[in-house]
Amino acid sequence: MLDSETLVRGSRIKLGKSVRIAGVPAILVGVACIVAVSGAMNVLEKAAPMLPETLREARELWRSVRSERRELNP
Repeated sequence: MLDSETLVRGSRIKLGKSVRIAGVPAILVGVACIVAVSGAMNVLEKAAPMLPETLREARELWRSVRSERRELNP
């Protein structure tokens, strides 16, 4: 059986030399990251079918902007 005190003491997150989180905050940050990634994946699943059309429209916009180069003061 998991002992909650041992679990809390062993929970640590280190990001480089400046960020160190230990205990309950480390557990909460870990859970928040999992939830955030899950939400991002749901958004990507819904947005993926629109990606080719979005890229096509962006390319056409770029072409239209680049095709006409007029000087403001001729």
